[in-house]
Amino acid sequence: MQPSFLIENNFDTALVGGIDEAGRGPLAGPVVASCVMLEKNNFLESANDSKKLSKNVRKKVYNDLIKNCKFGIGVVDEKIIDEINILQATKLAMLRAYQDFCKKYNLFLEIILVDGNFKPFDLQDKIMHIEAIIKGDQKSYSIASASIIAKEYRDEIMLNYHQKFPVYGFDKHSGYGTKNHIENIAKYGICEIHRKTFEPIKSMLNS
Repeated sequence: MQPSFLIENNFDTALVGGIDEAGRGPLAGPVVASCVMLEKNNFLESANDSKKLSKNVRKKVYNDLIKNCKFGIGVVDEKIIDEINILQATKLAMLRAYQDFCKKYNLFLEIILVDGNFKPFDLQDKIMHIEAIIKGDQKSYSIASASIIAKEYRDEIMLNYHQKFPVYGFDKHSGYGTKNHIENIAKYGICEIHRKTFEPIKSMLNS
């Protein structure tokens, strides 16, 4: 399925933006969300669900997007994830992304399209509608673009963490639970950015 502007076009002239996240599943690092508004006559057809793009293509699309769209970023670190759980942390990251968008551009979206099956936050004063769209990153250019920006932004964070904690290989797996990552946790223990409520880390700590 190729994303399009069909969903956005249903709302005519309203200000429409998309929100998506990256990093719900990893064993380390933050969850990151992005809120994106695209001009309907100025978008990238190559934008797609970030998981469907090669690393090189995704990076190129990301660089093009941040030059041509309006976007906000929300980051929630591993400590808060452990405190409130990953679902609530994801919702918080999405709210922060929207708030960052509003602050940067002094704009209030009238329609927010969110990837997934939940509405991440209550309606704000000037928002007309929030619509949760399952597999939205495969259907909407706005959400697909948000998924790319969130993914690339988070990967940059994990590259920086790799400089501080090189033994874990964050530059290769971005904190996901690969075999190599889990082996390195068993060998070196956990570091300060590991999520202590995620398995198998939780069991390791309790053993």
